[in-house]
Amino acid sequence: MLEIANYKIHSIDTGRFRLDGGAMFGVVPYVIWSKTNPPDEKNRIEMALRTLLLDDGNRRILIDTGIGTKFKEKEEKIYGVDHSKLNLDVELEKLGYSREDITDVFLTHLHFDHAGGTTYRKDGELQLTFPNAKYHVDKFHYEWALRPSRRDRASFLPENYAVLEKMGVLNLFDGGKDKLFDNIEFIKVHGHTPHMTLPKINGKNQSLLYCADLIPTSSHIPLPFIMGYDLNALTTLQEKEIILEEANREDWILFFEHDPNYDAARICKTEKNDFKAREMLNL
Repeated sequence: MLEIANYKIHSIDTGRFRLDGGAMFGVVPYVIWSKTNPPDEKNRIEMALRTLLLDDGNRRILIDTGIGTKFKEKEEKIYGVDHSKLNLDVELEKLGYSREDITDVFLTHLHFDHAGGTTYRKDGELQLTFPNAKYHVDKFHYEWALRPSRRDRASFLPENYAVLEKMGVLNLFDGGKDKLFDNIEFIKVHGHTPHMTLPKINGKNQSLLYCADLIPTSSHIPLPFIMGYDLNALTTLQEKEIILEEANREDWILFFEHDPNYDAARICKTEKNDFKAREMLNL
């Protein structure tokens, strides 16, 4: 556990899944990325489904929800979904929480591996995973998710978010202006998907940035390591450079949603004017 500002911070790993390694690293050659992220026989690499729980004694805020349990067997095989060792309920219980204790769910964006855990099916009907929570989504990103492009619409499944509005638990906010929680600011980025919103928890002596899919794993810290899934790789490159410069200067903790081995890292600059992990962390 980590404490920053008024929050006790818990890393919660909700499971594992797999995506194509080439797609995850874009133009980076196989011989480079496979050294740190060895692929399976289908060229897929292991990825975490890590979320973050913030507790200030009054509100219990969950950032992203993992992939959830709604996939059919065929889809689970395609994505290598595995909840056998790690799953949300067990990990919450270890920390003394239950799904009913969550007061707020903050969604960085609505791709299925980040928002799939918002709901589950019971007797064929969609149910709220966190029945006492308000679900927060950037309003501009929500509009995109309702009408995504042909290139990325497979990543958006309305059963993960449209139902939230129907149930009256969805709060649409402007991530560039609105304040939702004490000591948390939002950094909006657009290269991966429009209006992805990264929470940054600010304390007097340290800060933590939830990187979502801007920097999904520690292997993606170097600037050219950009996912093929990103809608605009050059925008991602620009966003990464700006954020990593500040993270290095102010010694932020970078939290990785998909790294299978490490929760977070502190970074430093290299002799080639790029960035690398200086200290790997497990919270």
